[in-house]
Amino acid sequence: MIVLKSPREIARMREAGRLVAGAIDCAAHLIRPGVATRELDLAIENVFREAGAEALFKGVRGKVPFPAASCISVNDEVVHGIPGERVLNAGDLVSIDTACRLAGWCADSAWTFPVGRVDEEKSRLLTLGQNVLELALTEIGRQARWSAVATLMSDAVHKAGFSVVEDLVGHGIGREMHEDPQVPNYVSDSLRQADFALEPGLVLAIEPMINAGSRRTRTSKKDHWTVRTEDGQPSVHFEHTVALTEAGPLVLTLSESDRPGA
Repeated sequence: MIVLKSPREIARMREAGRLVAGAIDCAAHLIRPGVATRELDLAIENVFREAGAEALFKGVRGKVPFPAASCISVNDEVVHGIPGERVLNAGDLVSIDTACRLAGWCADSAWTFPVGRVDEEKSRLLTLGQNVLELALTEIGRQARWSAVATLMSDAVHKAGFSVVEDLVGHGIGREMHEDPQVPNYVSDSLRQADFALEPGLVLAIEPMINAGSRRTRTSKKDHWTVRTEDGQPSVHFEHTVALTEAGPLVLTLSESDRPGA
């Protein structure tokens, strides 16, 4: 069941959103060749701890509980990468995904960053990922139903010669990190049955995941979490929590930094 939020509740979620954006920015400032992914996660966990917020990823149930406050995914890792001793290298792509609950309300965001200079394909993939998210944030204020937005998103990806991940989707968000509805970045006949209206009070975590090669993915049998592209090609992940209001879309996880798209 989709639960619409009041203007007051959306304002509370905006506070959580600012905190998530700040945590990602804090970690982003550490990105450089030679840094271990656990250092990025530690920075995020410290931001949440100091604010009295709950790091929502830590302890999420699975075959093994997720052990960190953030997902740090590198190159062909689409999502759910576990931070650790892995060291970033020049030319890598690194995606930082995290969420928190602050004073009872949740926010969720992700961003993919280059480590130094990246090759042309990775640069195109980064630009496209940001543009597709921006497209969605604009079109949810123009379209009547989510399927129309998802169609525009997937069309933009395919026109660029890349692919949309279909094994993973966005979601509603509020007092819980995952609420109805599911928010796919593509459209199929089966998904049209789960389409939903875009109306004031709706709060969504919109998160396009785009692969350079095939859309197909696989989950690590070693850690039971990390999702990789099946063909080993790079992937990007961009996500904002956004509320629909009477005045139009309001992005709740905007950053105060000069991060592109913020």
